[in-house]
Amino acid sequence: MLQIEELKVEVGGKTILNNVNMEIPKGETEILFGPNGSGKTSLMMAIMGFSGYNVTHGKIIFKGEDITDMPINERALLGIGVSFQRPPTIKGLKTREIVEICDVNRSADIEELAKKLNFTDFLERDVNHNFSGGEIKRSELLQLMAQQPDLVLLDEPESGVDLESIALVGEAINSLLYRGVKCPQERPHKEKIAGRTKSALVITHTGHILNYITADKGQVLYNGILCCAKNARDILKWIREYGYEECVRCSNEIKSLI
Repeated sequence: MLQIEELKVEVGGKTILNNVNMEIPKGETEILFGPNGSGKTSLMMAIMGFSGYNVTHGKIIFKGEDITDMPINERALLGIGVSFQRPPTIKGLKTREIVEICDVNRSADIEELAKKLNFTDFLERDVNHNFSGGEIKRSELLQLMAQQPDLVLLDEPESGVDLESIALVGEAINSLLYRGVKCPQERPHKEKIAGRTKSALVITHTGHILNYITADKGQVLYNGILCCAKNARDILKWIREYGYEECVRCSNEIKSLI
């Protein structure tokens, strides 16, 4: 689904990502861990094609097509969708209207989707205006559920969300990723989900979202460098015990032995 090759990205003339290599197969969810300021959001923005995130080396390949220089709207039409950590407030544009814009195939039942997210009362309100953290996340997920992208990019989906809302956010993410197939609550890392077609890259600092979604793999991004790739829950356990710096030290020791 997604292949990133030796990617280097600059923001404001400063190198933020250095030699990033990543693969996300069709039907898999990858968790990207990292402390604040490590480059996680910059990677997501570069994948989506936002201006200001300048790719100086490497390639971004989506469904076999090189999209490195492709405009952001064309990437969206190809099937990439994004949920921001801090999306903007858009006064004068109703939530229903932006969901209709996201529904490029004109096939979504907006009322039914909003009902699933307990969001019906927000459809006629301006986008994100005076929304709480949990309401903003549900607004973002409603737009994604209307778009139905093949690759979903989720930036800190648990950030700013209270305990009551995060379960609903997790349920909505699962509904999006496992559309048409049975969603497992817990499944061994080695097992594949039969019939699943959507892929996801989920960015997290705390790892709390893993209490609500199932991941196939995890990686750590630290100071713009990917330094680990294994079971997401194992990585989270290690980070909680030893911190991110230990992940980097461990990775450097392994590289020195190769």
